Amino acid sequence: MEKAFIPAEHEQSIYASWETAGLFEAQADSKKEPFCIVLPPPNANGKLHVGHAMYVYEDILIRFNKMKGKETLWVAGADHAGFETQFVFEKYLQKQGKSRFDYTREELYQAIWDFVMENKGSMEDQCRRLGFALDWSKKKFTLDPEIVKVVYKTFKQLFDEGLVYRSERLVNYCTKCGTSFSDLEVSDKEIEGLLYYVNFPLEEGGFITVATTRPETILGDAAIMVHPKDKRFKQLIGKMALVPLSNRKIPVIGDEYVDMKFGTGAVKVTPFHDFNDFEVAKRHNLSQPAILGFDGKLKNTGFIDGLRVKAGREQMVKLLEEAGLLVKTVPHKMVLKVCYKCGTTLEPLPLEQWYVKVRPLADAAIARVESGEVTIYPKRFKKILLMWLKNFHDWNISRQIVWGIRIPAYYCQSQHQWFASEETPTSCTICGKQDYRQDEDTFDTWFSSAQWPFATLQTMDKDQSHFNYFYPTSVMETGWDILPWWVARMLFIGNYATGSVPFQTIFLHGMVRDKHGLKMSKSKGNVINPIEMVDVYGADALRAALVFGVKEGNDASLSEEKIKGMRNFANKIWNIGRFLEMNSAVIATTEELSKEQQAIIKELEKELKELKKKYLKYMATYRFSKAIEELHQFVWHRFADYYVEQLKEPLKNGNITVLDTLKKGYFESLKMLHPFIPFVTEAVWRVFQGKDKTLLSETL
Repeated sequence: MEKAFIPAEHEQSIYASWETAGLFEAQADSKKEPFCIVLPPPNANGKLHVGHAMYVYEDILIRFNKMKGKETLWVAGADHAGFETQFVFEKYLQKQGKSRFDYTREELYQAIWDFVMENKGSMEDQCRRLGFALDWSKKKFTLDPEIVKVVYKTFKQLFDEGLVYRSERLVNYCTKCGTSFSDLEVSDKEIEGLLYYVNFPLEEGGFITVATTRPETILGDAAIMVHPKDKRFKQLIGKMALVPLSNRKIPVIGDEYVDMKFGTGAVKVTPFHDFNDFEVAKRHNLSQPAILGFDGKLKNTGFIDGLRVKAGREQMVKLLEEAGLLVKTVPHKMVLKVCYKCGTTLEPLPLEQWYVKVRPLADAAIARVESGEVTIYPKRFKKILLMWLKNFHDWNISRQIVWGIRIPAYYCQSQHQWFASEETPTSCTICGKQDYRQDEDTFDTWFSSAQWPFATLQTMDKDQSHFNYFYPTSVMETGWDILPWWVARMLFIGNYATGSVPFQTIFLHGMVRDKHGLKMSKSKGNVINPIEMVDVYGADALRAALVFGVKEGNDASLSEEKIKGMRNFANKIWNIGRFLEMNSAVIATTEELSKEQQAIIKELEKELKELKKKYLKYMATYRFSKAIEELHQFVWHRFADYYVEQLKEPLKNGNITVLDTLKKGYFESLKMLHPFIPFVTEAVWRVFQGKDKTLLSETL
């Protein structure tokens, strides 16, 4: 053995040998107990980031359960990541002086497809670099035709049962990216804005002063609203006011929604540009056309048409000042809803969308969780999961983008009705004619990925053998931060579509942060590139650093220093093996050991037995950090620093009992360590057992 373990000399050849030997490939007709994890599919458009390295938890589970004798399947896959990918592609186009508007729908889709296919392979190779035991022979992509068929089938079933419906509502719309978002995809941004006090003339004379943060929407107001118990304005309820500049008549209404302490206690109602106002307008039968288009420009105002919001606001304030209607402006802290990708302020705009009627689906999932059919680690997340399931709003699944799965809904032009079809229809199913059109929108990516556990398994073979054998999957392992976005939705959609929970266990890890506990971001300059760390320190070092010292479910603080520490541990494992190998060549003897040496051997055997018992308990209860910490302590400080040192002399003299005892302790340690640090353990194992031997075939 070389003096030091050099990862670059071993990792890629070892992984290639695993893959060539088919060690990661699962069989559905096995008599073994099945164990299945579906990889949370990374975006196909780019490279892995350090958060993806947290897949190490899944690899630990797969390797451990394989060594426990189970038939393991880790389903590989990639997500088309609709909006995310189209956003990345548009940035790519901008560098070439182009935009999405330069292409037809078909051309843009094909261009993005080509772009994704070029990048998809690099992501898969990076998974290999990290040692992930994925079954590449069964890999899936969310845009695979057979996957799309499953998504269409689910939509059609929801449609037929009245669990998906179309409705015109206000949506969070990004005028730059050109699509709407669900409530969960909206970012909050606190700013120091302004509160504008504006006089609205009253029809009978005088004024009512209204406080607003958006003077540019005044020309779209449908009413002025006050609290019915507010003595200052009670006598004005039912009277008419005049919209500044246009002098259009609008009513003064009373509604308990008003906060009497905000501004003057009188607020304006703009139905199509404020979510709360939209609900108020429905209660009071108010209506007024939208004055902001999906292109981000104002319209239907007669005064500021064609301007964007910021310019329109400035012009409106100027006009109000000239008319003597602007009373004052005061600083005002406010929270804006912004696009999580480009940062543009999202506009509430009226749009017809498809919505999933969540309540029946979520209630059924709640019953499954409360009955114990799904176990959640750490346990504290069970309460959070149930909270989300109990409080979900109906889910907007329409997105106004090209890249993704186009919604299989069709509009009958003559009967003005919608129908759904799994296959491209040859005629309208409502009127029987050709007079129909398909919805232009694509599905929210979360809608298709909510079906990932059953869609992947159902499409592996025609006889559904993989689905019947591996479903429900064993574990859904992912970050706690996407519990509502993905985990909860998989739970209620999977339960609806298959009649079973999609996974038996949920295990949630935390986010990866820097050594100071700060979120990693390019702007802060604290991002750690996982592949760069692998290049320098090896995959084992990065893997161990992500788990060591991290309580399950908590965020992981990662630093280069910690990775170096785990690299040193990998070297320690190698050096122990090298020392034992060197002494294996010594001429064997059977000289009698002292009573003290015999006692040390018994102590080692007892400690090893207790260690394995604790290890198996920790692994079974998802306390992986405790497992590797115990192993680290034992291998470095007990086995190497104590037992080997105490037995060094008889070992050097060739004592067979000592050599066999130390080898047994070392080999057992390698087996327990393998799920965490597979490369160095495999490399040493092959030195002693032969090049064609693998730890994955050993039993824990």
